[in-house]
Amino acid sequence: MFRHDIIIVGGGLAGLRAALAAKSADVAVISKVHPLRSHSVSAQGGINAALAKNDRWEDHAFDTIKGSDYLADQDAVEVLCREAPERVIEMEHWGTLFSRVDGRIAQRPFGGAGYPRTAYAEDRTGHHLLHTMYEQALKNGIKVYSEWLVTRLVVDNGRCAGVVGYNIASGEIAGFQAKAVIFATGGYGRIYKRSTNSVINTGFGCAVAYRGGVALEDMEFVQFHPTTLYGTNILITEGARGEGGFLMNRNRERFMQRYSPHMLELAPRDIVARAIQTEINEGRGFEGGFVNLELMHIGERNIKERLPGIRQIAIDFANIDPIEKPIPVQPGQHYSMGGIASDKTCGTAVQGFYACGECSCVSVHGANRLGGNSLLETVLFGKIAGENAKDYAKTKDFEAPAAIENAVKGESDMISELLNRKEGEAFYTIRDELRAVMDENVGIFRDEQNLKAASEKLSELKSRFRSVYVRNKGTVFNQELVNALELEGMLDIGQVICLGALARRESRGSHYRTDYPARDDKNWLRHTLAMFTPDGPQIEYKPVNITMYQPKAREY
Repeated sequence: MFRHDIIIVGGGLAGLRAALAAKSADVAVISKVHPLRSHSVSAQGGINAALAKNDRWEDHAFDTIKGSDYLADQDAVEVLCREAPERVIEMEHWGTLFSRVDGRIAQRPFGGAGYPRTAYAEDRTGHHLLHTMYEQALKNGIKVYSEWLVTRLVVDNGRCAGVVGYNIASGEIAGFQAKAVIFATGGYGRIYKRSTNSVINTGFGCAVAYRGGVALEDMEFVQFHPTTLYGTNILITEGARGEGGFLMNRNRERFMQRYSPHMLELAPRDIVARAIQTEINEGRGFEGGFVNLELMHIGERNIKERLPGIRQIAIDFANIDPIEKPIPVQPGQHYSMGGIASDKTCGTAVQGFYACGECSCVSVHGANRLGGNSLLETVLFGKIAGENAKDYAKTKDFEAPAAIENAVKGESDMISELLNRKEGEAFYTIRDELRAVMDENVGIFRDEQNLKAASEKLSELKSRFRSVYVRNKGTVFNQELVNALELEGMLDIGQVICLGALARRESRGSHYRTDYPARDDKNWLRHTLAMFTPDGPQIEYKPVNITMYQPKAREY
């Protein structure tokens, strides 16, 4: 058994920032992959902060709340936006090489923002931030357990006692005892077929917390990025539109004039994604289902200086040089607004258990996240989670190890039973059907008939999972076993999304019901909470914290 005051699960930006905040304690990070392979590295466009003299954090907060379709908790948004400049400058002082204009950190326009407040490092901002953060972790001697999959959250008498991990490299199953645990495990994009997310983003951290008795919040709100590369769904950053890119349909129309006449391509993501999908559905897209993103008019120099990564992606994966030709794009799943229910301290209903980053729902994004706010959330709430977990751990002793030992035995028995199974269904047939039904029935446009069909399909897939069969019986890097273990969590997450979306009879932000197209503040200005039960999710609700701005019509 391993033992640390604080265990952080997840080695991306949020997890490493939490570790640095808690570094004076005995802290360790458990990561499914090497930290530099975490999905944070793929973030492109930038990080928001009111750095300029003519910008204010209050304006950043208003843009965030309006962008959330008024579902964000405004006390949490205030923390996010007020402390944003300090966190960005901290990263710059630690070594992040932000792009600069006249010696100052450069900032570009992003969707839904009233001011160009998105600081960037070319179009590889997440890459630069994560490498900087990992350097700081090395400098401060942060202990990292790489290639461990955490399979269980251990809760004893309402208090978190630690986790159980599976060593992917060796097959070892071990307990990690802790006074406090922080989850920073990222999103669940890979439950969809078309996603910008890395293959590691299965949402398993959310599922482990859910099975451990922690509520999941607002899971029906799934962000679809408007511009992913047609055919591969690799992200084409919003920064491309921030630099002046146009969206064009097959009729050579700059169609965003119909959907957001004032902000055009820089409307919030939910609006642009629905606009693109509408053009495709109504026959104004190109054959195959895409529209064009045109950058040619920006000029060769600007593309090479500000969007070098996007140019490289287009050349490598589509054989297109955006200096000369448009990039074919289509919407794809991108981000998880929902997650582990937590407050602005990153605390949860379980004592000693915290969550931060994309796996959490604080909630600062509400029904729709603004681009540039996710990287900010990781470094800001990562710090808050680490500090609060450290303070909590100072006041507690380790629980008796029996709960951890029992959990290790339970996980060992479960994995042994799975490996000893002689026949059954391959995990990938169930996984691929999950992804297909989520894309087709729980996508950008939703209705009761499709959501009910998806919910029924999820129930069938969960039943079939009970006979899943793992052909590889080995212990060293048995990725088939890892995939099978995570699949159960993916099915849990899909079921929660379906039921939350089916219950919410309105359209708000990313959740668009064609049978209920209006926002309904009277009945639905509230957060969805899903609790695990053996019979399926138990859905409850809680009010939105409104402190600064009363809800009003959301127009762009």
